[in-house]
Parts: sequence; C-alpha cells; structure tokens
Amino acid sequence: MLHIVVCVKQVPDSREIRIDPKTNTLIRQGVPAIANFYDMHGLEEALRIKDRYGARITVITMGPPPAEKALKECISLGADEAILVTDRKFAGADTLATSYVLAKAIQKAADQFGPVDLVFCGKQTLDGDTGQVGPGIACRLNLEQLTYVEKVVNLDPEKRRITVHRHLEDGVEVVETKLPALITALQELNKVRRASLPGMIRAARYKPIVWSVKDFPDIDMNNIGLRGSPTIVAKSWVPEQKPVDGEILEKASPEETAKKLVDKLWETELPEKLGWVEEREEVAQ
Repeated sequence: MLHIVVCVKQVPDSREIRIDPKTNTLIRQGVPAIANFYDMHGLEEALRIKDRYGARITVITMGPPPAEKALKECISLGADEAILVTDRKFAGADTLATSYVLAKAIQKAADQFGPVDLVFCGKQTLDGDTGQVGPGIACRLNLEQLTYVEKVVNLDPEKRRITVHRHLEDGVEVVETKLPALITALQELNKVRRASLPGMIRAARYKPIVWSVKDFPDIDMNNIGLRGSPTIVAKSWVPEQKPVDGEILEKASPEETAKKLVDKLWETELPEKLGWVEEREEVAQ
C-alpha cells in the first residue's frame, strides 16, 4: 500500500489580514486561522489516489498547539493520521529551518508507518508566499521533485512511476519520474471535497500525534528555530496609495461624450507620447 505524506500549514485568513499603519506589521489578533488552501489541494490529490489505488495518508504540520485545528480538518476529509510538530524551540523558523524539521518529521513518520512514496505540499503558503519549503524538503530527503503541478496524469504503483503536468510561464511541461517523489500543488490541480458527517465525527474525537524536540534525538539544534534561520527581514512597509483623479462624463450624447473625453486627453502628455498631436479631430471621430 502507498504511504503518502501531506504537509499542511495553518495560516492567517488572507481575507481578514490587516496592516498596522504605525509598525507596518501584520495584525494577527482577531484574525481567524485556516489551513493553507494550496496544501488542501495537495491533500485532495492524495485522497483521490487513496480512493483509486489504496493508500495510507499521514498529514504533518509544524506550528503552535492551535494548529491542531488544521489537522482535524484534514482528518475530517479522510486522512488516516495527523502529526503536530510543536515546540517553542521551533519558533521563528524561516523556510530553511522549516524544511529541515519537516524532513525530520517525514523520516520519523516513515519509520513508524512505513516508507514514504509521495509527499504533497502546496506550491506556497498564504503568509510566507515563498514556495521554498517543498523543494527544501525534497532536497533534504533526496526525493524527485515536481513543482507547480496542475494535473496528475498517471500513477503506476507497481512500476513506481508518476506522470504530471507542470504549469510553466510559457506552457505546460509533461514530466514522468520515479517514486518516491515530492509534488507541490497548484489550485488548478483539483477541487477540494467537503467533509462527510462520519469524517467530521471522527475528526472531533481524534487526537493528533504530538512530537516535540525531544522526539528527534539526532536533531541539530543549530538548524532549527531562529538559530537555524539565516533569513533576515531588514525592513517591511506598506506601499503608499497613489491618489487617482477621476471624473464621470454623464448626461450627454455619445458624440458630446467623445468630444469631452478627447479634450480631457489633450490636457495630458498622452497625445504627444503617442504622436497624436496633429490628429485631434480624427481621434474625436
């Protein structure tokens, strides 16, 4: 049976995020936390593989104790096990330290539940927006990495091959590779299902597995938390809003409106830039 690990993160709801105008930092108080929706598309694809071929799905998150809520949501959708990696010593981790801890957690999950065949991550998180954690995990675990996947075309568990479509700026790349592999999921990959009533009941009763630093005897303390995070945010600020002047031309015929619009345009530098200086009447028509 396939063993699939899905990495998820609990993030602030981007629809509710506000910026403190004095400190230029995120206001997190009162902002609801949700499971990163790119990660949920990764979970959905894992569930579809489970429905078709049979699989064991382990969900892992690194975060504070309240991140248990995101894990319970994954359980309600059909994940088999959920692991919360939490410890104050993990706090302040950047993408490098985060990928290190998650890689350690995936190795430990493989020891407990069997070798891992596939790892799913979202293409990025709503709060960090870097897209670095998935590839970082793949490099640390020596996994084939398939980033920006918009479609899983074929999976052959017996031949241990997978074929996907990767979304690129100039088209779509079809890639076939061997397992084990790591996939970073795009929103276009699928539509996330709704939890069933039995799933919600199971999630309400479920207690995630909790791992702390003590559960990783060989962990390098220099690679976790702030100590293991070389990223430094020197400055953050909110872009200034540029004033935009506008005017509504109304209560006039189309011809009169066109003439007024041309008059307004000729008050700017646009006609000169476009070479329209001698063509005012033609533009008006």
